[in-house]
Amino acid sequence: MSVETAPLRSDYRIPRVIKGGWQLAGDHGPVEPEAAIADMEAFLDAGITAFDCADIYTGVEEMIGAFIGDLRRRRGSDAAERVQVHTKLVPDLERLADLTAEEIEAIIDRSLKRLRIERLHLVQFYWWDSTIGAPVRAMEVLKSCQEKGKIAHLGVTNWDIQETKPFLDAGIDLVSTQVQYSLLDRRPAKSLVPWCSDHDIKLLCYGTLAGGFLTESWLGRPDPGFAFENRSLVKYRLIIDEFGSWSVFQDLLNVLKDIGARYGVTLSSVATRWVLQQPQVAAAIVGARYARHLPKTLEVFRFQLDETDMARISMLLDAAPGPQGPVFALERDRTGRHGRIMKYNLNARPDDAVLGASNG
Repeated sequence: MSVETAPLRSDYRIPRVIKGGWQLAGDHGPVEPEAAIADMEAFLDAGITAFDCADIYTGVEEMIGAFIGDLRRRRGSDAAERVQVHTKLVPDLERLADLTAEEIEAIIDRSLKRLRIERLHLVQFYWWDSTIGAPVRAMEVLKSCQEKGKIAHLGVTNWDIQETKPFLDAGIDLVSTQVQYSLLDRRPAKSLVPWCSDHDIKLLCYGTLAGGFLTESWLGRPDPGFAFENRSLVKYRLIIDEFGSWSVFQDLLNVLKDIGARYGVTLSSVATRWVLQQPQVAAAIVGARYARHLPKTLEVFRFQLDETDMARISMLLDAAPGPQGPVFALERDRTGRHGRIMKYNLNARPDDAVLGASNG
């Protein structure tokens, strides 16, 4: 079994499953940093060579950097250079009005230092509110960093057409857009996917397992409501509310389990495979923390959903509309129930003077 790959550009291919870093940021349950770092090598050797992180994922760039540094010492530069790092630049909401070009480039330099590499393979840009400050000028700073050799490729995250188009109009070559996309949340399919096809932008998809809800763990279980300590579970439980009733969600899990039984795989692999077979999707970002999750992660490359499978799933989805409106619009509404659980000022830590000292 080999890991499928997809091109973002003619000179850059990625595995169709990317190892996510969000789950290692500490806000989604306990993390064993030493074990997580050690286990990264198993993913790399299995062919999952791309690692997703962000400047706002506390400690994750440093973990990947520790892995790369150790790999370079033990196995040489060729092994270390196989690691493809996709990070994000997400300035805090309270800094959008006055963030300078020098600070933006300093954030890139900080990511390079944390990751112990000379060039970032992909930087994915997000700006919480495009009516504040100058997001296009900020992206032009990233383009300048690209011209200096600090960044290989540029992308965006959590935007639909309206927010993304100004960057293309400014002459920025965007290779990807990272968006939430799953059986429960098909917002990208409505208009973003065909537009991205016209502009040679590929989708990198997170939330494909809805924070673990699209797994056997929730099959046959009663509705838990919203009493979770884990903010990620609250986020995706809200998405299930938009999808339909808990009963309809259980119907979906049963269909996925039945399809999975045909291929000898888990229902979560079926859920991820469905996303990978959607138009314009280059890869799914899977938040497997440790190597013990690797066999299930690789299952997705053992099978393809056929027309009968897709028709069965579509029949159920036709009765479950899911979230409506543009990509991430619900989450960006700071007064709504999706937006109220978001954290908009995540960058500052005691050592992060580049963004100021008091951001929450």
